[in-house]
Amino acid sequence: METMDPDVVFGPIAHLIADPNVEEIWINSPQRIFVAQGGKSQLINLVLTSEAVRDLVDRTLIWSGRRLDLSQPFVDARLPDGSRLHVAIPEVTAEHWAVNIRKHIMRQKSLNELASLGVMTKGIADELSEAVKIGRNILISGGTQAGKTTLLNALISETPLAQRVITIEEVFELQPRVPDLIQMQTRGPNLQGEGEITLRQLIKEALRMRPSRIIVGEVRQAEALDLLLALNSGLPGMGTLHANSARDAITKLQTLPLLAGENISHKFIAPTVASAIDLVVQVSLANNGTRRITEVSRVTGRYENDRVEIENVWRWNGENYERGLGSML
Repeated sequence: METMDPDVVFGPIAHLIADPNVEEIWINSPQRIFVAQGGKSQLINLVLTSEAVRDLVDRTLIWSGRRLDLSQPFVDARLPDGSRLHVAIPEVTAEHWAVNIRKHIMRQKSLNELASLGVMTKGIADELSEAVKIGRNILISGGTQAGKTTLLNALISETPLAQRVITIEEVFELQPRVPDLIQMQTRGPNLQGEGEITLRQLIKEALRMRPSRIIVGEVRQAEALDLLLALNSGLPGMGTLHANSARDAITKLQTLPLLAGENISHKFIAPTVASAIDLVVQVSLANNGTRRITEVSRVTGRYENDRVEIENVWRWNGENYERGLGSML
């Protein structure tokens, strides 16, 4: 199918998909359906049947080419409009099918547009733009729904026009405004357990495609090692990571490569991280739904006792930004 009729595909939740104020929809059970609006979640007055939930999932998965069954009881997929679908079924879940649809909104904002929305100041936006242009390696960290992908999208769009950008994701979400762009995503195994394509494989393939920049949508596991090695080869890049602070992000980035094998040690990882990452940008979602850059830190390149040194560039104190000793440039 080449087009998607939301009314047909989404059926009883089509009005939520069409509502521009709804950011995410999740179904905990047919009787408990929630939405996120303005960064806040709320239970809505909508009740479905178990059959209606299963039919909804079946219709949406037609577009993704991904499967969901007892041997593969969860799926992560991209819908044609850019929304992201995640489903988990029993016995992974206790009783009901768990469905999340993260709508593809606020993905085409520039740094200046994000600054006008209060995500950062115009000064920080200008500094980040210049940092991208001169090839700084940037790690964006934060919690779920904090705005990591939106910020990454804006940063990539600051890449000089003559450069070739390759993005690598589990599910296509990024849509940067660059002319020379290749996008790749992972693939799960087939019914025979074959044909899987991992982030680690895609990073290695990307290096053979004459990239000027390499972008990993989200670093979660051993692919952190391959990204660090690519960045250490002189290739600029960016990525996102789930973490509570810039310090935690660096610590996590030092831990994830250890998943690649027993021959990887902390003594190797610390200097690699210290030389591969230049900036860590922490984004947060406040209780009132506000998304904001709360910290920008610079990796100094130094390390001691396997601890990578970072210094603060900007920090949000709850009312305004305080300037640190570090510099993005």
